[in-house]
Parts: sequence; structure tokens; C-alpha cells
Amino acid sequence: MVELNKENFKEFTKEGVVIVDFWAPWCAPCRMLAPILEELENDFGEKVKIGKVNVDENQELAAAFQIRSIPTIVFIKDGQVIDGFIGAAPKQVFIKKIEEILEK
Repeated sequence: MVELNKENFKEFTKEGVVIVDFWAPWCAPCRMLAPILEELENDFGEKVKIGKVNVDENQELAAAFQIRSIPTIVFIKDGQVIDGFIGAAPKQVFIKKIEEILEK
């Protein structure tokens, strides 16, 4: 997973399917999601990129996406936000959403 910030965010998300995890180290549900995201990265390989934005260190980026609660997951395809949700979710929820996005 790539740590994203305002310097690398646009480049990382401009092509393909990207999952962005807005999180913070002190957030317990955020820490629960980390292993799921790692598994997804292994499962989907080059089809899906995953990046993490630490909202404490990147407040400007969090504000740009109107992040009010964490974890917030944002799905981006070719630079455009197409979906997202707030809170931790089981791996199957991610798989279903990723498959829907890849089919479009």
C-alpha cells in the first residue's frame, strides 16, 4: 500500500481502479481494516491499487474529500470518485464493490 499525500495523490489515482483509505493511527476500526486491504492488494494484484491517507498528516487532502469520519473508503476510477463508504466493512463488501467497478 502506498502512503498518499497532496504531492503524490493525483498521480497515483489518475489511472485505473484505486481504493483510498482515509485513516489515522489512533483509530481502532482503521487498524482493523489494514489486514483486509493488504489481502485485497494481494488478491487483485495489478487490477486495483490501494493507497492510504493519514488524515492527521494530510488535513488539506482530507478536507478536499470532505472526510468527517474515519475510516472512510473512497473508490476512484481513472481519476474520478465513483463510490465510497464510511466505517469498517468485511472483505466481501470490498470484493463485491471492486468486481462491480471492474465490470464497468
